[in-house]
Amino acid sequence: MSVLFRTTPPQTNRAPCSQPNCQPPQQAYVLRVASTCVIQTPSGDRLTCAQAVTELAGRRGRGWQVRSAGAGSKGHRWYAWAWIATASPRHHLLVRRHLATGELAFHYCFVPEGQPVVVSRLVRAAGLRWPVEECFEFGKDHFGLDQCQARLHDAIARHTVLVMAALAVCAVTAARLRHRTDSQAPPPATPDQPPPAEPGLIPLTVPEIGRLLADVLHHPQPPDHALNWLTWRRRHQARARWFHQRTRLNREYALVN
Repeated sequence: MSVLFRTTPPQTNRAPCSQPNCQPPQQAYVLRVASTCVIQTPSGDRLTCAQAVTELAGRRGRGWQVRSAGAGSKGHRWYAWAWIATASPRHHLLVRRHLATGELAFHYCFVPEGQPVVVSRLVRAAGLRWPVEECFEFGKDHFGLDQCQARLHDAIARHTVLVMAALAVCAVTAARLRHRTDSQAPPPATPDQPPPAEPGLIPLTVPEIGRLLADVLHHPQPPDHALNWLTWRRRHQARARWFHQRTRLNREYALVN
């Protein structure tokens, strides 16, 4: 089942299915909506997303499942998820709850007729927001996507194409070198496990690939300057990741009341 991820402006409070061009035929989607968005329950009541959580999902853990929204830089991103039915058998409200702060995020889901309603697939689709945001972050912070001062459409298009081409080259290179450059120590198994003597190195990241390529083209540095700095940074991040994982083992993720 292919899933489309779309977002709406925070001020939107109409039912998502009433918005034009938001429901392609036979295309499942997970649509990020505001807490004020109104849905219709199977009983016919019209509630905002926030009201639906309070009345239907409960506030003390009833109806919530802890699932991963995908892997992040320090491990899996664990959240509590609630699955709320609507008046339409093909539309559902998927609610994400932060395990530590209790912050809520709402997703309006549509699954076409003939396709199974699988919560894990829609949770995974909701988690795709992070890779998209990381892509824009890398483009802006490391490749100058937001540093174009041109005003004409053609000039802006040229800048965007060049930046995204450079980002694509570095992303593909980092993906192909991921297993060859990953030398991290095994993750901790117990909360009191002592840290390893050598934490290893995290895989080469997209920004680091960009810095290595830029170092080849720019003015010369002292011998091994870029390599020594890159190695120190990757070892430091590997050590921080290991301690973060060990801290998680000693933390019981209970739903916030």
